[in-house]
Amino acid sequence: MSAPASGPASGPAPDLREAELWFRRHGLSYVVPTVRAQVRSAAAPRRLVASAALLTAVAVGAGIGTGLLGDVADGSAVTVSLLLAGAVWYCLGPLCAGPIVRWAVSRTLRGLRLLVPTASRALPLLLVFVTFLFINAEVWQLSAALPGSTLWLVVLLLLGLAAVFLLVRLPDEVDRVDEDVDEAFLRRATAGTPLAAHVDAAVARGWRPVHVEFTGAARTNLVLVLLLVQFVQVLLLVLAVFGFFLLFGSLAVGEGVQVAWTAQEQVHSFGIAPNVSVELVKVSLFLAAFSGLSFTVNAVTDETYRSQFFAAVTDELERALATRVVYLVLAEPT
Repeated sequence: MSAPASGPASGPAPDLREAELWFRRHGLSYVVPTVRAQVRSAAAPRRLVASAALLTAVAVGAGIGTGLLGDVADGSAVTVSLLLAGAVWYCLGPLCAGPIVRWAVSRTLRGLRLLVPTASRALPLLLVFVTFLFINAEVWQLSAALPGSTLWLVVLLLLGLAAVFLLVRLPDEVDRVDEDVDEAFLRRATAGTPLAAHVDAAVARGWRPVHVEFTGAARTNLVLVLLLVQFVQVLLLVLAVFGFFLLFGSLAVGEGVQVAWTAQEQVHSFGIAPNVSVELVKVSLFLAAFSGLSFTVNAVTDETYRSQFFAAVTDELERALATRVVYLVLAEPT
């Protein structure tokens, strides 16, 4: 990266509030100083530990109560679900991650047409392998024997592992964005942003490495954006696989076959059709979650897939970096 020598600012004074609104709308709320201050306050160790302790006490208490009325699996499922719900609430509320989630989801839905060609490298082989498991009696017996609460814990475990795989690899992709920043990069990447007309002023003032490198809250912000964009893709894939197996099972696996494969006296039909049973839903959900984990592992290890995925979001990353550079330079007192 290179930085021009400092010089006098030129051009009209920028409206940084407009730029801050742009950051919020594009999932980069942690770049805004007021939001960053609120996040730092919410993430302070004392407040974080106190909130976690309160949430844990409520979740464990509810889990114990549920366990006494039902069984240990029900209590564990309630505890984990409340902990997860509390963590999500804290992220969306005090940690101000709401704009990040909204932008990531909308970005994924807008680019839904790119998901099929991107996922097509892993999906055919994945479907062949998982379909083989679907017509395996042992998998039906395993899924049917799982109580609903235990199955829910298994699904959360598989999706949690998928999120961990993404978190391990995504920071490396963020670090590659800020490798080559110059004046031409700033002009190209800020086009269409509120600060596009103020690149000259930023160049005249000059920038330092601290303006360019993604560190602290800004780096966390971008990692969260990438994580959510790809995790939403994984969830869409899981839903697609779940729907496929529900349809395939209702057409190809009759009630008698389901009874034989589950080794039960009967299956529990929903009344829609004899073949649409609780057992079919269980095995479809189990295999869909497993497919999501398998797809994620392939996504972070297959170089072609990763290049295709990040080619689709590179423009957003570069625009975020360039706009942040101009914003930070102009926000500094002269």
